[in-house]
Formats: sequence, C-alpha cells, structure tokens
Amino acid sequence: RRQRQMCIRDRVSTQSTGHPVSSESKQMLRRSILQASRPRVVPTRHFSSNSLLKLGRLNHVAIAVPDLPAAVSLYRDVLGAQPQPEHGVTTVFVALENTKIELLHPLGENSPIANFLKKKTSGGVHHICIEVDDINAAVEEVKQKGIKLIDPKPKIGAHGKPVVFVHPNSMNGVLVEFEQK
Repeated sequence: RRQRQMCIRDRVSTQSTGHPVSSESKQMLRRSILQASRPRVVPTRHFSSNSLLKLGRLNHVAIAVPDLPAAVSLYRDVLGAQPQPEHGVTTVFVALENTKIELLHPLGENSPIANFLKKKTSGGVHHICIEVDDINAAVEEVKQKGIKLIDPKPKIGAHGKPVVFVHPNSMNGVLVEFEQK
C-alpha cells in the first residue's frame, strides 16, 4: 500500500500543466488514480439460470458448540440474538434479520456432532444450509454433475422440511445442506 501511495504521489507531482497544481487538484487526482487501480469484483454463478437447483436464500449457518448453554448465552446476551429452541437440547436456532444461526450440541457419543467436536474441541462452523425449490430435482441435478451426496435420500430436517447434505469433498471442504423451501 505504501509503495502504491508513493507511486501515485510521484505521478501527481510530475503532472506538467504549465501551471502550479493546487493541493486540492492533487488530492482529486490521487483519489481518481486510487479508485481506478482498485480491483473489481465480478460475481460468478456456478449453476446456469436453467439449473433445476433454483438456489434460494441462505437458510442458516450451523455451528457445533461444546457448551450449548454458554453458546446460547453468548448469542443472546452479547450479540442480542433471540434463540429459538428446537429439537430438545441439541439444536438451538438463533434468529437474525436475514437468516439464522443453528447451534448444535451432540446428543450422545455416537453423534456426528460429537465426532466433529473431537477434532475441533472449541467448536466451529459445521455446515451451511441453502434453500432449494425442489429437493428431489436438486438431488438429481447434483448427482448428474458428479457431486457426491452424504445420502441421496432426503430426510426430514430440524425445520420439518426435507433436506440432503452434499459431501464436503465436493464443495471445497464445506458441508452443505439443501433444504426444500
């Protein structure tokens, strides 16, 4: 950054207009050069518009936690979120304005969450959930694209809707859940 600022200063100070350059003009020129040199972010789509997936909004981000009461307290008391208990003591949904956070705590030693917490003892992001229009069409499309599912047969998830999980090896190390709208 410092090198880029020096380069811009050199360019501005060497402008030959035949007239003295005011400090205001130099500032305007510096800003325009900085703005022009910023990288532009171009959104990409991995599925075509005629994709059967019809991806919807991000439904929730699931976080495995070793201490559920402490996590609920953190999200409620520190972050001001409103926990929505569901599925007994193992899952708590924290409602946000545009999505939810799902706090997960293992029910027993054989739980997939228990295995996750053995590897990551302080917890962490377990999966993300994205809504789809038609879960069965989504399953067929990802299978056709060579994407591996944990189990291709939809199961009823925490919201009472059909869900499937895409294997992390097919999604750059992220466990992705598709949930029918």
